[in-house]
Amino acid sequence: MLYQIRNATVSLGGKTILNRISFEIRGTERIALVGENGAGKTTLLRMIAGELVPDRDDKVPGVITSARKLSVGMLRQITDPGELAMTVDALLTAAAPAREDEREFYAYQAEYDRIFTGFGLAKEDKKRLLSAFSGGEQTKISLIRLLLEKPDILLLDEPTNHLDMRTSEWLEEYLKGYGKAVVMVSHDRFFLDRTAETVYELSGGTLEKYAGNYSVYRAEKKRRERAGRKAWERQQEEKEHLEELIERFKHKPRKAAFARTRRRILERMEETARPAVKDTAPVIEPIVPENPGSRHVLDAEHAKLGFTVPLYELSLRITRGQKLAVIGENGAGKSTLLSAAAGRIPLLDGSMRLGKQISAGYFDQHTAALPPEPVSVLEYFCRHYPALTEKEARGILAKYLFGGRDASKPLQGLSGGERVRLALAVLLQARPNFLILDEPDNHCDIRTKEVLEEALKAYKGTTLFVSHDRYFIQEVADSILLIENGQVFFYPFGYAHYLEQKAKVNQPAARMTAENQALIERLHAVPRGSSLQSRQPSEREQAQEWRLNPLCEAMENAAEETCRLWECLREAEEAYAAEGKNSPEALRERLGAAADEWTKACLAWYDAMLEERLL
Repeated sequence: MLYQIRNATVSLGGKTILNRISFEIRGTERIALVGENGAGKTTLLRMIAGELVPDRDDKVPGVITSARKLSVGMLRQITDPGELAMTVDALLTAAAPAREDEREFYAYQAEYDRIFTGFGLAKEDKKRLLSAFSGGEQTKISLIRLLLEKPDILLLDEPTNHLDMRTSEWLEEYLKGYGKAVVMVSHDRFFLDRTAETVYELSGGTLEKYAGNYSVYRAEKKRRERAGRKAWERQQEEKEHLEELIERFKHKPRKAAFARTRRRILERMEETARPAVKDTAPVIEPIVPENPGSRHVLDAEHAKLGFTVPLYELSLRITRGQKLAVIGENGAGKSTLLSAAAGRIPLLDGSMRLGKQISAGYFDQHTAALPPEPVSVLEYFCRHYPALTEKEARGILAKYLFGGRDASKPLQGLSGGERVRLALAVLLQARPNFLILDEPDNHCDIRTKEVLEEALKAYKGTTLFVSHDRYFIQEVADSILLIENGQVFFYPFGYAHYLEQKAKVNQPAARMTAENQALIERLHAVPRGSSLQSRQPSEREQAQEWRLNPLCEAMENAAEETCRLWECLREAEEAYAAEGKNSPEALRERLGAAADEWTKACLAWYDAMLEERLL
């Protein structure tokens, strides 16, 4: 056991924050602390850092023990005015080994460069004063300093707050290889999924431990909630049954002893805890559009998007039922695409049009800015749908966490997350067949995000959306549209698969070729046209065969050419290595071009299979 807390209570301002909690860190464990805002997560971090000590309790004293003397580092903002007047180099090399210890000094410098550039900063930035950086950049530099110190217990409080997707991914990979313990608090569920091995949930001042990452924790929490609810319901039924027996037989002389026995059983029954109010997302029934609309929802041909100068050119077809996430760096043009799709801004050139009978529902942060009227949530919702009875309206609002008294809340008193939930409830009740959502989860707490995820998974129409929350993207999207360096790339699978393939780019070509060869074998097994020889193929099957055969042939030819060039490259590299020469770059470039052609052929085949509804 590296570090342990037992029976610790912490009170601040006369209020108990942590109540007889027990917590432990084993070896190089990576632990996530989760819970509602104000639950005490930062308080626990401060206790681990030694800033707070448990309250004195003569009966059951809180105890903190560790296997040895430990160094603990906690992420902080730069607040010392003296530090703001320093250069980054002066601050971050202050803890570097002495130059006399040449090996350690150069290892530190190499690590310094790796982490610094990993956080998206340029080497030239090392010479700048800290005061010249923004608050977010200063937080990055504080995190870099902490990682360079390599404490035995690394405490991270919202480390991804000022990081973009790329830098968050880099930090995830770094923490996976960090050889010491990490305890982290974050609202970035994807970050916790990729880094945490153990989850502690803080609720009502108490801690509950779960093994696994964030997704495992959520599944196990739901299972425990269901089991606890069923146990409580069974006990309530049993108590009602016993009370009924007692009442029936207590006045009958021959059954009085039986009634007294049942009363003793009832009195000695250990009370099962009443389940708390369910805090997980409600189950939302399928949301089916009023009109399915045409199969082709949106067609863009050489559409140039931007305001004065084109950001990129786009040719794209979105088909019915797709859930497409748009990702890319800030300023890449994600919101521009959604605004153009909704008809809110004109194109600079080309065409973009909705399909026949397509009704689009558009959401952005202005949509969530509800009018400042003295009306309740229920009144506002019913104003949009006057045909609904109050009972029906309350039932719908309850699915968006506006149950009971919450439906009577005034609009002016709603939080940001509550406003988003209400706006989405109004939008989805109209049942459009095409949703265009620009950061619907922005500034939402986790509970609200889970409601949005459940609603969008239940929605049976087409969705085009932008989000910076990778967990949200993973839960909702079935395909990805990446905007990068003025180009748009379509990826026909989910976000997790996209990341897996992206991570393989830098792996050896032999491994890629082996996996691609397995793909070829699977594609060879795909029936080409009329697989059932005992009957005459239908006109539809003949049309599918006519369309798919050339695509299959193009895909197979591209695969064979890629494999041929790979073999040539492997043989050439062996010959060149024997002569002490570098590998043939021209052949390597040809192989890269062939692999690109193969990828394009595979995606063309996949698109055709989707359109023919064969996948």
